[in-house]
Amino acid sequence: MADVTPSEATGAPSEARTAQRPVAHKAPLLFLTVLLIATAGLVYELLAGAVATTVLGNSLRQYSTTIGVYLFAMGLGAYLSRAIDKRLAQRFVEIELAAALVGGTQGLLLFLAYGRAEAFGVLLYGTLTLVGVLVGLEIPLLMRILRDDLDFKDLVAKVLTFDYLGALVGSLVFSIVMVELLMIPLEQIGLLFGLLNCGVGLMSTWILREHLHPRQQRRLRLRAGLVALLLLVALHYSERVRIAGEQGLYTDPIVHLRQSPYQRIVLTGAAGRNALYLDGNLQFSSIDEYRYHESLVHPALALTGAARRVLILGGGDGLALREVLRYPEVERVVLVDLDRAVTEMARSVPALRLLNEDALDDPRVELVHDDAMVWLDERQQTADAQTEPFDAIFVDFPDPNNFSLGKLYTRRFYQLLAGAMHNDSVVAVQSTSPLYARRSFWCIERSMVAAGLHTRPYHVPVPSFGEWGYVLARQQPFEAPRSLRIAGLRYLNDSILATLFAFPADMDRVAVKVNRLNHQILVRYYEAEWSNSSITQ
Repeated sequence: MADVTPSEATGAPSEARTAQRPVAHKAPLLFLTVLLIATAGLVYELLAGAVATTVLGNSLRQYSTTIGVYLFAMGLGAYLSRAIDKRLAQRFVEIELAAALVGGTQGLLLFLAYGRAEAFGVLLYGTLTLVGVLVGLEIPLLMRILRDDLDFKDLVAKVLTFDYLGALVGSLVFSIVMVELLMIPLEQIGLLFGLLNCGVGLMSTWILREHLHPRQQRRLRLRAGLVALLLLVALHYSERVRIAGEQGLYTDPIVHLRQSPYQRIVLTGAAGRNALYLDGNLQFSSIDEYRYHESLVHPALALTGAARRVLILGGGDGLALREVLRYPEVERVVLVDLDRAVTEMARSVPALRLLNEDALDDPRVELVHDDAMVWLDERQQTADAQTEPFDAIFVDFPDPNNFSLGKLYTRRFYQLLAGAMHNDSVVAVQSTSPLYARRSFWCIERSMVAAGLHTRPYHVPVPSFGEWGYVLARQQPFEAPRSLRIAGLRYLNDSILATLFAFPADMDRVAVKVNRLNHQILVRYYEAEWSNSSITQ
């Protein structure tokens, strides 16, 4: 301690520097510091929730727990700030740099643990707690540093105002600017805000220089430079690290990876086979996807005389569309998929173009990027005499593993669907597995019946998924189709078609509730059933 002055030990300025106080003239910079601290802190919180949702699913639970843990940790940090009595300005800058390092690398570390379920939860809540404590320390320390420089009542009001304003800025910048508009990968967003946090720490060495000995200033600036260098190196290698971490989840090498505003898109490929995963859930394997898509499309079209106008909801990979376009009488197909990143991939990645036979570029196809429920509702509200119903509708959404998807399996959704039909229209809905998720399957069917539709459920063996289920529906009672209108398919033929509508005892109807928009019982059924299954969806 020979080279440390008494003023350094207490955190108070030396007498020679006292004359430079107060720092009230720096108020705009101080409040900018508070704004940036709050912005970065909220982004770290949202980032943890987004990565947890991507890896663990169940967005409602993940965001609820991450927000709760983070706010608790901030409160703990605020309480612990009372134990810091000396060198307040130095500790404040050190905490800023620590928050920059931990918060900035949090997303990257979580993706490294992506394929290690036992380590992911520990790392998630461990880093979240640490970041929360560090962020919780910042504001109390800053207010204690400045209480002699600014009017306390005015200081508290303005600091809290800018703190809450920073939370708003963080939420908007994260979701709208960085994720939706710029489509920056999640782990890179964390690193960029870590650099911002580091910059705040570095800026604070000038703003608070009246509270820091010159030696402290030099040391802190050197540390800030080292933290910034580490974050920049991590940013440079972030894509390689992310892919290396995620690769552990998949048997085949990742050939395409993208984080869209809505989901994480992974395409794997090896030895002539490809598989698509959305948020870690298998959507298809090229080995047997034809079984799934033929079974979705052709039984429905076997019931129609001539389907001129067709609607596909979901199915942005173009594989169901490929099957629809085999019918020469089809004049127009509207494909509504929320995620533009999926349809762009299906139109640009050679392996997918080969699979879907460039169906998305067919001149008969109209692509719409919108929420299917919103699109149906708006279509119904603006319908006029020129609005033609669809002859056939195919619903090819991912399974209802969260409430955002669960709304697309509710009675209200099927009522909107009925509004796009005429008396002879037919609907086919992919409905998860009647074997592994029996209650979920029959809940979907019952919800369609509750919407006024008449149904014929059926099932098909798809090796990648197991036994898979669908529901045909019309506005009037109807018999199951007995023969196809098209020949030469890879899986379906008339003999197989006749067997699809019979259910063995272990897949037969069970008592379930209707899935409603305000009470999505289907999501609860689904979570309970698939969590007990050895098949991963």
